[in-house]
Amino acid sequence: MAARPDPSGAPIRVLVVDDHPAVRRGLRTFLELADDIEVVGEAADGRQAADLVAETAPDVVLLDLMMPGTDGVAALDLLRERGLSTRVLVVTSFTDEHTVVPAIRAGARGYVYKDVDPQALVAAVRSVHAGHVLLEPEVAAALLTGRVDPPTANEPMLTPRERDVLRLIAQGRSNREIARSLTVSEKTVKTHVSNILLKLGLADRTQAALFAVRHGIAE
Repeated sequence: MAARPDPSGAPIRVLVVDDHPAVRRGLRTFLELADDIEVVGEAADGRQAADLVAETAPDVVLLDLMMPGTDGVAALDLLRERGLSTRVLVVTSFTDEHTVVPAIRAGARGYVYKDVDPQALVAAVRSVHAGHVLLEPEVAAALLTGRVDPPTANEPMLTPRERDVLRLIAQGRSNREIARSLTVSEKTVKTHVSNILLKLGLADRTQAALFAVRHGIAE
């Protein structure tokens, strides 16, 4: 289900991070076409980005990965170390596993490419802001062959219902949407999600979605 503008009317606050001024200007121009998005700042490297996140408290960060000095993955690490929970959408040209897997593990919520259509970029920001995980098909394919630790031999098996919930998580569904799809309460879905994370030793929904992609559960 496509994310819609925040019904509260509050704009989505976005920080744009890229070492190329022309790219930052282009992204800002795309985003400012949307009435429900406000660009609150720009940064040229990861350390400056972390400082501006602390200062401006954006809802979403558009983050380049390949930057001189403090790169994108290091920036994600800095955000986590400082306890800054803003959602990060990577904007990049790279999809190889050496770039993708570390960024997702470090907390990125999704990917789009630098040549993304303006409307698609706005939709991606709204989706990530709504709590969804956003992965391009090529990125998912890279993750399947990436250097990701496989499940251990004694890994607990998921129940059929837990697999249903995990599949829907991988599709970017919220707990409310999953509850509606499975005709159960939202509280029941939250319990299933907690059990899935516990059984698989995962930290959050992003890691659960990636697990589902890697192991064919998302299909």
